Amino acid sequence: MAAPAGVVYALVADPVRWPLYFPANVHVEQLDYDGTQERLRMWVLADGQVRSWISSRVQDAARRTVTYRQDLLMEPAASMGGTWTITEDGPQRCRLRLEHAFSAVGDRPESVAWLTRATSANARADLDSLRTVAQRFGRLDALTLSFEESLRVNGPPELLYSFLYDVLNWSTRLPHVAGVEVDEPRAGIQNVTLQVHRPPTPATTAPAALAPAAAVRTVRSVRVCFPHAQRIVFKELDPGGLLAAHRGEWSVLPDPGGVTVSAQHHVVLREDALPPAAGPAHLRSTDAPRSTRAARREHEALTQVRRQVRQELGRDSRSVLQAARAHAESAVRAHALPR
Repeated sequence: MAAPAGVVYALVADPVRWPLYFPANVHVEQLDYDGTQERLRMWVLADGQVRSWISSRVQDAARRTVTYRQDLLMEPAASMGGTWTITEDGPQRCRLRLEHAFSAVGDRPESVAWLTRATSANARADLDSLRTVAQRFGRLDALTLSFEESLRVNGPPELLYSFLYDVLNWSTRLPHVAGVEVDEPRAGIQNVTLQVHRPPTPATTAPAALAPAAAVRTVRSVRVCFPHAQRIVFKELDPGGLLAAHRGEWSVLPDPGGVTVSAQHHVVLREDALPPAAGPAHLRSTDAPRSTRAARREHEALTQVRRQVRQELGRDSRSVLQAARAHAESAVRAHALPR
């Protein structure tokens, strides 16, 4: 790939951000890390199913290798491990190799075939995605957006979490949700399809290139729910539009003064969906010098795209948070009424 070896190693060594860069990664939590050895809990789509496991990894920055071994295994594996190796091939080029070694419980042929198919498909997708990200590394900050919406609530945290968890009822509780489908193959894992209303973008505030393509957009996501921690992490599967990737988290945080309910969003913008002034040719660090006026136009165009994405996702998040607050606080008021 046309990227420095150090950049590629840094991406491989930072798995917490993988859900934003790798199509199959839904969520990663770092359990332990001492600078070299780490333990990770991972939720990954494998052959269309969400699988979870715990991996131990050893990072070797000098050799640019990362080795891993699954401790809590993904079914139906009896063992699973491998190595990421980055080899320098010039100042701006390198080769990335990903090796896997695994066995199936009982050496059953159907299990071996499934593991081979799922592991190979994810490995190819990961390598392709990592190459795309690494080769855009110099402008990744301009294409990445993170923000949070939050509200203070005078109500029980359990009711807030239950509102966020019961996504099937959102179509009757939220004006921007036209329909909901939920599949929960096992407790805490939700496959959610939302039909979301998109109000038209005023022509006076944004060019036609930024206007939503349809009045109703289908949003497919995977959600991993942590009821004891009152958190729900999610990843949008086919973002489309201006988004190349979108993940986030709903959380309920009680404290001595009340409760904060929040929504976090992390987004990577699609270069090929940006207006011409902010598109790929204008974000490359190797471009020839441009006039101050041209640079200002490019910056303004990209700023406008980032603002639109922030406004749309923020508006929908606030709608959910406000409805959750009304749900929790109305229950408190009803309980306080004299009998």
